[in-house]
Amino acid sequence: MNSGFLKKLFRSPSAVFGIIVILITCMAAVFAYFVAPDHSPFANRIIPEIANKKPGFSISFVQLKKDGSIEDNHFIKRLLDGLADSCDYIPINSFSKNKDSLVAQKYLDDHVSERISFSYHTLSTNPVIQKTFLLGTDKFGRDILSRLIIGSRVSLSVGFIAVLLSLGIGIFLGLLAGYYGGKTDKLIMWFVNVIWSIPTLLFVFALTLILGKGFWQVFIAVGLTMWVNVARLVRGQVLEARELEYVEAARALGFSDTRIIYRHILPNIFGPVMVIAAANFAAAILIEAGLSFLGIGVQPPQPSWGLMIRENYNFIITGNPMAALEPGIAIMLLVLAFNLLGNGLRDAMQVK
Repeated sequence: MNSGFLKKLFRSPSAVFGIIVILITCMAAVFAYFVAPDHSPFANRIIPEIANKKPGFSISFVQLKKDGSIEDNHFIKRLLDGLADSCDYIPINSFSKNKDSLVAQKYLDDHVSERISFSYHTLSTNPVIQKTFLLGTDKFGRDILSRLIIGSRVSLSVGFIAVLLSLGIGIFLGLLAGYYGGKTDKLIMWFVNVIWSIPTLLFVFALTLILGKGFWQVFIAVGLTMWVNVARLVRGQVLEARELEYVEAARALGFSDTRIIYRHILPNIFGPVMVIAAANFAAAILIEAGLSFLGIGVQPPQPSWGLMIRENYNFIITGNPMAALEPGIAIMLLVLAFNLLGNGLRDAMQVK
């Protein structure tokens, strides 16, 4: 990747915007449990009393120590899985301190509360804290911002793995079809056309039913549906490249077909492949969100942007539309960022 290419890429405001959004999302995904306000595994801290609250909702909590010992997670474990809560969070409207106990008005609903008292030895070191839910809460009282941040891991992971699978299969078959031609080309293109004729979502449904519901199954299913675009593009590029002088020179020098394909042809067609990889990344995010929305993608309580829309879409017409719109906006921004990056790569490489 030369400096001229980078200059052209960073000259495009839309491509720079896409890169910034992608980098921010990647950093948030990697350090999700350190960035998210709710650091519990899957941001699954359920507080029913504050369910379905609008963005900016703020309330105080009494921190009541949980019975039993809580495992002290080290840095790597917290980075990957989060940190289990050592306290229960009891929402309150107000409190007062007595000599041997803390007396509070427990929040039950707007304008509804009950008196409750806590012995000091049952409370944490910092017994009362204030929390603000910047993006509100879902129907289970979980922090939407935290679940959005942790859910970004699913979207980026499915895109990354799907692109790796699609590039691996598509480049291999495309190189074989384009370089050797003849019966090899006809057989591979027949297979490509068969897969191409099956609707993407229908094919993903079938693979998901075979592989089962779950985290990794979705990634594999999405990846196995996206390689046909790559194979067709690579085949076309190789058909053109194999007639060029540097390939003829390599043949004349007695180089093997494998060396010619992987050392000479592939590096010279990698520009268009990068462009389609960015487009496939965006498509994979949308497919995963659709699968999760339909209930056959990532399973609860693991957060996924599509699953968050599924859980909260009925609130669009019942007073709190942001619970469903916020993950939808996140999907839109990330998909837009990858499409803008793909356009920037295309222009910088002058791919036709």
